Amino acid sequence: MPVAYYDTNVGGTTALLRTMQEHGVRRLVYPSSCWVYGDAGRGPLDETTPARPGTPYAASKWICEQILADICRRDPGYTVLCLRYPVPAGAHPSGLLGEDPRHTPENLLPYLAQVAVGRRERLPVFGDDYPTPDGTGVRDYLHVMDAVEAHRVALDHLGGAPGMHVYNLGGGSGSSVLDVVDAFSRACGRPLPYDIAPRRPGDVAELVADTTAVTRAWGWHPTRDLSDVCRDAWRFQRLNPDGYVESARRPETKG
Repeated sequence: MPVAYYDTNVGGTTALLRTMQEHGVRRLVYPSSCWVYGDAGRGPLDETTPARPGTPYAASKWICEQILADICRRDPGYTVLCLRYPVPAGAHPSGLLGEDPRHTPENLLPYLAQVAVGRRERLPVFGDDYPTPDGTGVRDYLHVMDAVEAHRVALDHLGGAPGMHVYNLGGGSGSSVLDVVDAFSRACGRPLPYDIAPRRPGDVAELVADTTAVTRAWGWHPTRDLSDVCRDAWRFQRLNPDGYVESARRPETKG
């Protein structure tokens, strides 16, 4: 539901800002999204690309950015580092922490993981007629551990110049849906079945982030690629085939 995105993202951000104001906190690292660029075109997109949010989620993130920018304009004591990343994916390499959607997964990686572990029969691929090499949507997949490290680096730079500073995160290259299916099939050791389905509203042909600015400013760059994303996502799903709650309820086995 669109209202859930606005309630969580916009409502949660304004509640946080009120609390920050009450306690005199004026520095923030804000996780945003490259989806604010929407259907901006092919090739890596940098921070100067005009926002064209095409989904409720993207619009809610863009509204939050505007709120933060307005606060920084009106109060020069604020410092906000806004990190836009495309598709965070993967899991902690230990296999103990990962993505476990409560309902039908909306993102590609957790859906593929559930197909691989047998919880779902086939992956729906939404659209194969995009202007991309194989017709499926191209995305920039950022390993969650690279995202974590980027946020840590951002915290080290919160004492810099005040104001609103926006940086893209990402791998800097794109992978199609079928590329990801192939990579995940290799990770789990068997071909994963899929069906072509109609496009979804708000989906774009390509979304890849240009990370030149953050590399130049902080020296940050990702150290993991798509194979690492799939390997770690599969390890988590293999160790937790029914998700957190169901796994916790299973009796221990001895031997």
